Amino acid sequence: MRLLAILIGVFFCVSAVAQQQASRAELEKRRAEILESIKQTENELAATRENKNATLSQLRALQAKLNERQRLVNNIGSELNVINNNIQLSAQEIATLKKNLEVLKIRYAQSVRYAYSNRSSYNMLAFLFSAKDFNDAVRRAKYLKKYRDYRTDQVAQIHVARGQIENKITLLSSEKAQKDVLFREQEEQKKVIQSETNQTNSIVNELKGKEKNLSAQIERNRKATKQLNATINEMIRREIEIARKKAEEEARKKAEEERKKQLAAAAASQPTMRVGDNPPASTSNAAASTPSTTATTTKPATTTTATPTERAPRPVANKPVANLSLTPEAAALASNFEANRGRLPWPVEKGFISDRFGVHPHAIERKVNVENNGVSIRTSDGATARAVFEGTVANVFYIPGAGWNILVTHGNYFTVYSGLSSTKVKKGDNVKTKQAVGVVGKDDEGDTVINFQIWKGASKMDPEGWIAR
Repeated sequence: MRLLAILIGVFFCVSAVAQQQASRAELEKRRAEILESIKQTENELAATRENKNATLSQLRALQAKLNERQRLVNNIGSELNVINNNIQLSAQEIATLKKNLEVLKIRYAQSVRYAYSNRSSYNMLAFLFSAKDFNDAVRRAKYLKKYRDYRTDQVAQIHVARGQIENKITLLSSEKAQKDVLFREQEEQKKVIQSETNQTNSIVNELKGKEKNLSAQIERNRKATKQLNATINEMIRREIEIARKKAEEEARKKAEEERKKQLAAAAASQPTMRVGDNPPASTSNAAASTPSTTATTTKPATTTTATPTERAPRPVANKPVANLSLTPEAAALASNFEANRGRLPWPVEKGFISDRFGVHPHAIERKVNVENNGVSIRTSDGATARAVFEGTVANVFYIPGAGWNILVTHGNYFTVYSGLSSTKVKKGDNVKTKQAVGVVGKDDEGDTVINFQIWKGASKMDPEGWIAR
């Protein structure tokens, strides 16, 4: 019973270690992605350093790199926690295996001592020849064989337990070595963060001497953003209204078809009078004088339920229509779009997020709040803007200060691509995932930046939660 409890403990330790290994593999993959993002940001930052004067683009690039560097440090911390847990679980498993080994050794020693103390009675020939009959001798021979096999199996179990302990000790040593490497890397990254923070503060101080120019630039951007947001809101409102009317028209047609089917079924269920048949005796005289009265009195139930004006509204009134704002095709497209949350491709092939979603203080003018309805992505010169999901181009329009803009519908979801120097699609075009829709333009500082937005109906969403890391 004690051995069974030890084996169960070993099983749970192994399962826990396997789960930790899976989590650690995910963390290692994330660390590689963060390092690649930092490398991309450094490449973009190197391009901005050609300008000896400090610019907002340099500051944004440094801040983006600082954010990624902090994510890297946090990720390394998570990896260290996983390794610490692995070390603890491995130590527990080694202790359990050692207990198991001690039990096996004790039981083997007991069997050896018992065999030695009773060696005279265990003489094979004497034991066999003392049998009462042939069958008893066979049973005794089987017993001796099983006893030898049992002792052999005990020795094998002891060797296996020793091998498991040695493997676990090797794994434990490897985990400790990896922990030391990660810990040193974390400390180095913290030093780099401190250095980059000092560099960022230096640029902030330099830019504070250009407050007048910055204020004018902030005001220009505010006006362009306000006009862009108003235009997008109006276009989305219009698209929602168009989709609503289209869905209602389809629902009306479906209800009309259903009504016609019901009327046809009701007409088919009525009995028809053949030539030569006599009308019922109670209504023959009335039929000769007032045919309309006969029709009413002979089949009152049928006439009442078959009146079109009374039956037509029932399918619409009693059967609710699911989501009148979407047609079935649009609903399926929206469902597919939502199912890809967190896995949508970026609107450009490479780049980094230089300005995040929402309302936040300006990088220099901390008293001034700026609002971003999406994310601004810094990319390379001449980069191609691409659709993040299949859909239909609802509009292509130009805003002074914001360049060309494209609005794409995905059911009741919308994506916006702003800051383009040129476009490759037109209104009404169907686009596929990663299809080129335009070329990213430069902002007023000469940086290649695209502003990407996601809307669900009239509600703006944070694109960072939708695009793949």
